[in-house]
Amino acid sequence: GESLDYFIGEETRDFALKGIRAAALTLSLAQYPVISVNGNVAALCPRDLVDLAQACGGKLEVNLFYRAPGREEAVAEVLYKAGALEVLGVGDDASATIPELFSDRRRVSPQGIFKADAVFVPLEDGDRTEALVAMGKKVVTVDLNPLSRTAKMSSVTVVDHIVRCMPLLVEACREVKKMDRTKALAELANYDNKAVLGASLRYMGNRLLTLAGEAL
Repeated sequence: GESLDYFIGEETRDFALKGIRAAALTLSLAQYPVISVNGNVAALCPRDLVDLAQACGGKLEVNLFYRAPGREEAVAEVLYKAGALEVLGVGDDASATIPELFSDRRRVSPQGIFKADAVFVPLEDGDRTEALVAMGKKVVTVDLNPLSRTAKMSSVTVVDHIVRCMPLLVEACREVKKMDRTKALAELANYDNKAVLGASLRYMGNRLLTLAGEAL
């Protein structure tokens, strides 16, 4: 996945900015947004996750593929140290179940992901994204691979490196919160995730052709 960042020149491109804007609109307009946090995301950008939850008025929830003893508590502790006041999904709080999932990721908080109308699931696998969409939830993701199942199944996909795009997403959420709701809804209605994925693929393809030509 990291190697794909070279394909976009290790910069946040226009297609990513469009995704960031739509992600901010989706999370900020949601009635009950939740930020899903796995170990990788917590290690890479814990403060940004806390800031995002505050900016969009959302909840933070730990959701891990393997819930080994102490792991979810460790991830929650990282978030608390980054300034979180509440972290869901730890221990017995993960008492609800996402249908059609068979890993530990099926276990979620009834006051978090299970209740959410929009879920931010960066660096995730396609199975859970598909299951959340099947539950009627809007799914926002960050994924450097526009061909992944997560990228294609999500309502909004930001094709960018998560460390680079997260501060931009936080700021975009703060801006959107100041907008007239009707205008914000109209802007989001015009967003086309497939078009954004297509633009990212074309950019990667053209850049590879250019790099190949320079190497000859």
